[in-house]
Parts: sequence; structure tokens; C-alpha cells
Amino acid sequence: MAIAFSLDLHITLGYCTTLTIMKPLTFSVLRLLSDSEFRSGETIAQGLGISRTSVSYALRGVQEAGVTVQKIHGRGYRLLDPVQWLDRDIILKHLGQEKADNFNLEVMDIIGSTNSFLLQRIPMELNSGDTRVHAVAAELQTNGRGRRGRQWHSGLGDGLTFSLLWQFQQGASFLSGLSLAVGVAMIRALESSEIKGASLKWPNDVMFNFCKLAGILIELQGDMFGPTVAAIGIGINLKLPKSVQARIDQGATDVFSVTGELPDRNKLLAALLVNLAMALREFERGGLAPFMEEWERYHIFKNKPATLRLPDGTTQEGVVDSVANDGSLLLRTASGIQRYSTGEITLRRTT
Repeated sequence: MAIAFSLDLHITLGYCTTLTIMKPLTFSVLRLLSDSEFRSGETIAQGLGISRTSVSYALRGVQEAGVTVQKIHGRGYRLLDPVQWLDRDIILKHLGQEKADNFNLEVMDIIGSTNSFLLQRIPMELNSGDTRVHAVAAELQTNGRGRRGRQWHSGLGDGLTFSLLWQFQQGASFLSGLSLAVGVAMIRALESSEIKGASLKWPNDVMFNFCKLAGILIELQGDMFGPTVAAIGIGINLKLPKSVQARIDQGATDVFSVTGELPDRNKLLAALLVNLAMALREFERGGLAPFMEEWERYHIFKNKPATLRLPDGTTQEGVVDSVANDGSLLLRTASGIQRYSTGEITLRRTT
């Protein structure tokens, strides 16, 4: 029986309604302004073969996407903060020829949801005979999904959002601990990129000092007993604008706050793709077991008093113990150790 699964996992970065104002022409103009140097409307128009009116129209409303374009009479336009754009060729170069051959990578300016994009292409991908890992990264998302109907996005150049597609021969029950393995892969990639000190929160968050640095969204489609296709979405905060941080309803941080500098986005994405692909192959062979020791090492809530909020709105208090072999949370409660497969944990204040 063919069914679709949506694991109760989410990413929370920033929130928006829509970014439909960001047109293809807008990105073309912004690329010309990426170095933060002033350029006149006439220079931009000539460079793109458009009118000056079209330049003004293209830049209308970009503030909604967290982009600040400064306009000064007599000098022109400039992008207040430089943007390092994702570049497919540069990413593949960082991967190296041998590893690059394993990926079918697409880079887009704007997309509804990278996960949705991949899920819609499952029939085509499975029938194409292409055994490469299909991945898609986007500068901006307009319809990123999360728990409780949240929408999210990171501003232009302020984050890293991408998804990859992986087919497992096993059914959905085998994949219950997949988000934990993905979390370990992300820690490996961050550390190899000199981003040290990150930790993991059950079931799907990468943390730094109990603040959220990155998140995971996993959605499954397939047969109950296999095969199953997983769309694995990743969102990492690189440098969140204060306006975005103010709208987030939980503690959040970013790589810039942690390290004092912005990483090379293309190089970091390459490291993440390599480590995720390696981890997914490892998970396919041995499930969660090969990752347990590492996950426990990075488990920031271990032995901490916590409150677990369940999907039905009820809560359970206890002390976080560990995770079971299937990825479920083990919580020490007044009535003994209880096992939970879903929920959201928060630190509990003790007096």
C-alpha cells in the first residue's frame, strides 16, 4: 500500500507570509550589487539591458526578504550587507570530482519549499535510473513548513537551506531514528568546517548553548514495508537579522554569533552534502546503532530536568535520560522511565 508519511520534525528559523515580491529580475539586480559598491540606476539598467524604471520595480519590497538596499541621490544603489551567493559550480568544485559525480545538485534563487520540490519529483527520479543523490538548495524559500503550521525563512544570505532525496529499501518504522543520524552528520560537517561546540536536542535540532542553530525536516513517501523515499530538509542560521530574531518564539542563535565570522556558504554546503550522504549510507546499513555513541556525546539535554509537550497538548515532566535504539526519548518520571516517540522538550526550571 502506497502511503505518505510526515514525521513530526520541524525547522524554525524566521517567519514570513510570502516573498512573491522577489522576482527573477530582482535577483539579477541584487547580484550586481553584491559587493556593496554604489551603482547608478543607469549602470544597472545598461548591464542588464532593461530600463531604469525596471530597476526600481525590481527592488521594490526587497526589505520583506531581509534585504537592505541603500539608495542615495547622485550615487545610486548599494546592498548594505554583501551577499555570498550559492554557486553550483563552486559547490561541486569543493566536493571534488569523485564526490561531485554522486550528486545531482540544483541551486535556485527562490522556491516554495525545497522538500516539496523534491517530493513532487519522486516518480520522475525513481523512473529515471539516475542513482545520484538529488539535492536542491535555495537562496530563499516562500513556504517552508514546520510543526503547528509555522512558516519560516532566513533572509538572503543569512542562512543555508537545502534538501536532499534518499531512497531506502526499508519501511517507515526502520527510519524512526533517522533525524538523530542526520543530526550527527550535521555536527560532523560543522566541526570539519571549524564550527565547534554545537550539540543536539532530541529529536531534530542542532543547538549551541541551548539556543537553536539549525533544524531538520524529514518527510517520507513510500510503502509501509518499503521502499521509502525520504526528503531531508536542512536549515542553518548563519547570521540572523535582529528583525527575524525578534519574531522567533524560541531561543535561536547563528554561526556568526558562535564563531565571530561568516562561513563560506558554498564550502559549508559541500561539507554538509558529503557528510549527510555518508551518514545516510551508514544508516541504511545499520540503522541508528552506529550513531548512538556520537549522539549521546552531543546530547545537550541528557540528565537535565525537562518538560515534554506532547502532540495532544498535554505535558510530562521528568529528567531526560537517553534515547532508545529506535530513536525514541527515554524520560525518567515519577512513575519510572517512559518512552516517547514524538514531542518537544524544553528545560524545566528547578527551585
